[in-house]
Amino acid sequence: MNKSSVALLILLLLVIDQAIKIYVKTHFYYGEEYFVFGLDWFRLHFLENAGMAWGFKFGEGYLAKFVLILFRFVAVIWGTFYIKKMIREGYAKVFIICAAFIYAGALGNLIDGAFYGLIFEKSDPALRNIAEIFSSGGGYAGFLNGNVVDMWYFPIIDTRLPEWLPLWGGNEFTFFDPVFNTADVWISTGVILLLIFQSQQKKDQKISDKKKLKYTESNRTIIKID
Repeated sequence: MNKSSVALLILLLLVIDQAIKIYVKTHFYYGEEYFVFGLDWFRLHFLENAGMAWGFKFGEGYLAKFVLILFRFVAVIWGTFYIKKMIREGYAKVFIICAAFIYAGALGNLIDGAFYGLIFEKSDPALRNIAEIFSSGGGYAGFLNGNVVDMWYFPIIDTRLPEWLPLWGGNEFTFFDPVFNTADVWISTGVILLLIFQSQQKKDQKISDKKKLKYTESNRTIIKID
């Protein structure tokens, strides 16, 4: 793959991520839920996340958020140079695509944290307001202090555990519980595919090495007989 095709892929993934986030932010009130195709287990559920992908956090407060933004910023810079290196050294196409997915996801969430606080009105859970973009009243937070917009929710199993079950009996149980965004999907897809193809590559390499060893030993036998 060349630089142009990788850049176009990253741009496409980034546009999809940001378009969905902006639509949800400007059309849903905080906590609003929409059942996609009328399905109970496939929902759009608008939340905002001050932490990492899938809701993970470094901690609370401005310092924790600043460290997170700095981490994302460094990851994106490093990713830029690493993808260039992969293209230059002729890495397999599938590995470059995986890296592009991870890069686009990280960049998408970095944009949220860096700029969304500046350009969006606050989505207030109490007021249930629909936030405006570039509101006359200004944004809800300063530069690098915005929240990531989350919306995908798949409660495939939503039930109450039986009372007889030890420890957790009678508790509500939901699978899959996290609310996440499209950038998280890109990151997870890239990582999962990378692990799958990396594992397959190692397996193919072992098979290739065994064939080479067998071929070498066969040659040695022939040479010894001669």
